[in-house]
Amino acid sequence: MSGENQELLQKGLSEDELNLIIEKAKHFFRNDIVPSHIKNAQDCRDLSSFRLNPFLDKYKATFITGNDDPKSIAKALVYPRVIGTSLNTIFGSKLQKFCSEVLEGFASAIPGLDIEFIDKLDGRRKYCQIKAGTNTINADDVDTIKSHFKGIKNLAKTNNLNIGLNDLVIGVFYGTPSELSGHYKRLQQDHPVIVGVEFWQRLTGHADFYQRITDAIGDVASEYDGSALVENIINALAKQIEDSLKP
Repeated sequence: MSGENQELLQKGLSEDELNLIIEKAKHFFRNDIVPSHIKNAQDCRDLSSFRLNPFLDKYKATFITGNDDPKSIAKALVYPRVIGTSLNTIFGSKLQKFCSEVLEGFASAIPGLDIEFIDKLDGRRKYCQIKAGTNTINADDVDTIKSHFKGIKNLAKTNNLNIGLNDLVIGVFYGTPSELSGHYKRLQQDHPVIVGVEFWQRLTGHADFYQRITDAIGDVASEYDGSALVENIINALAKQIEDSLKP
């Protein structure tokens, strides 16, 4: 290992550099995630945005509230979308923007890659595609990623770049290796999949950075109390459900 790489391994990113990433991440959530989340929540006011299932919706309402009145049905419809699928979808759809804005210091000029960085654990330059979580790719994504990486290997040969198979990696923002889906495990046969704590440590050189950046996002969340908004949406939806259930 070269002296330059040894130095990089020893120091990692500076505290100022770490804080800059954290502040950019908080800005991103305030300005991109929160407004989109509120807009999607507002869409739940309209019953037409749901497909009522008369076989299951009353059951779900009773299961979580103890009764199947219109407001309980509204809760059973709204809660999963507002705190589940909607938010996950927003984050996944804005992942590229997160990379370009929050991780701009690691931007890659190679098509098909999100970032490049010096791995703070092995000192090698890593060429990385970013994914959100441990269950956020499908079978087609596996083939697409493998194809991109094959093209990069061919480019490396043409330009005499020292890129090994272990230098083409998939970085997963959150989760643990044991949670990786079967699609990720297919990718692991050819390329490292670096998850959660390890990904952020290899990127920054700090084992605690995953905790720091997720705590920072938690700080942003504490700035927003959506309880009144959600209650208002549920009441509006409950009225429509009540009308729709009338004989």
